[in-house]
Amino acid sequence: MTETETNAYDVVVLGAGPVGENVADRTRAAGLTTAVVESELVGGECSYWACMPSKALLRPVIARADARRVPGLRQSVQGPLDASAVLAHRDYYTSNWKDDGQVGWLDSIGADLHRGHGRLTGPRTVTVTGPDGGERVLTARHAVAVCTGSRAALPGLPGLDAVKPWTSREATSSQTVPGRLIVIGGGVVATEMATVWQALGSQVTLLVRGKGLLPRMEPFAGELVAEALKEAGADVRTGTSVESVTRENGTVVAVTGTGERIEADEILFATGRAPRTDDIGLESIGLDPGSWLPVDDSLRVTGHDWLYAVGDVNHRALLTHQGKYQARIAGAAIAARATRETLLAEPWGAHAATADHTAVPQVVFTDPEAAAVGLSLAEAEEAGHRVRAVDVDLSTVSGAGLYADGYQGRARMVVDIEDEILRGVTFVGPGVGELIHSATIAVAGQVPVSRLWHAVPSYPTISEVWLRLLEAYRDA
Repeated sequence: MTETETNAYDVVVLGAGPVGENVADRTRAAGLTTAVVESELVGGECSYWACMPSKALLRPVIARADARRVPGLRQSVQGPLDASAVLAHRDYYTSNWKDDGQVGWLDSIGADLHRGHGRLTGPRTVTVTGPDGGERVLTARHAVAVCTGSRAALPGLPGLDAVKPWTSREATSSQTVPGRLIVIGGGVVATEMATVWQALGSQVTLLVRGKGLLPRMEPFAGELVAEALKEAGADVRTGTSVESVTRENGTVVAVTGTGERIEADEILFATGRAPRTDDIGLESIGLDPGSWLPVDDSLRVTGHDWLYAVGDVNHRALLTHQGKYQARIAGAAIAARATRETLLAEPWGAHAATADHTAVPQVVFTDPEAAAVGLSLAEAEEAGHRVRAVDVDLSTVSGAGLYADGYQGRARMVVDIEDEILRGVTFVGPGVGELIHSATIAVAGQVPVSRLWHAVPSYPTISEVWLRLLEAYRDA
């Protein structure tokens, strides 16, 4: 590579995580030349430090918990997990933090990979500084898609850097099991990582500033997960703030708002996310570095007809699967505009990320699992919908009793009583993650309650809860 090169493409994608990969896949399928810029590993956060490693760590934990609830099997699985084997299983699913396979996939679709740090240096222009310091200028005829994702947001506690705290990256990639682990936060990362490391042998102390866990879900979801963590041996404390953190002779000391000192070997901060937009040249096009990027439903940035922000950076739904959905929409919209085709931008159209507003699904892979789609009861009421919530104890479903002795779980359906459609559904219990797509179809498809009566659940499965929910709504 010469010191400075210029290459022209139809589309330049900044970031090669799952979102950027999917944008590139859709634009290449439409025949547009596409460059992808990546400063780390192709595959991004999800593949190496989030979805894949966390679920690989959690799977043995959940499988053991399920087995312990099955007669004839529970006695065989009373011992501790083989932590080395679990960590090796995690390493396999991260490809040992090598991206050869994902690079090969990019090659197979005909996208050009440019390794290095990419920064916008003007409209439709990205300058890439390579590992050797050389620069390459990429220009885009039609679109630049910012798909740089998000990073862990750390609080402004004095001296925190010196403590070397864990973020989600260290929590999912650690090669050792800490004897004691403090987890700060009550959301998805905090609860999942507390589940993992407690099961692998850490003594976990979970400190939550708010009233409960999983605050974006129905309240009973966090309550059931908190009960299970306590039963597993974790110390769960709500309404607890951390005022200072130090590391003394290798030991982390966290001081709470009441002055209590809590000691541990490591401390994980799972206190939110921030956009990776602080050093991508936003100032060159009149935008604020480090800001979230507002977009329309085709994922085009407000005020810039050539710039798209896809995935976490637009702050619509910080979930890998939702970012990939946005990427498919954005890629199709870029292609339609490039070829002057009619843009199908009406709700649920091919070029509108409508699900971001009304049908976002999520599974929290704790024990028990928590899964939800659409609006909670509180969110639906706040949005002005006239709704009724109906709840069912999952233990009353035959399939749940067969799944596990002493099955504990709960389901809620939030029904719009004017339109007779579902605004949201929540399941909490072992194995419910595989139920959520049926709820997603019902919510996204705006399936009338009257039609749901004709969707007959197989017996005896946990999915029979759908019938119980409909009966509860009918009888309310």
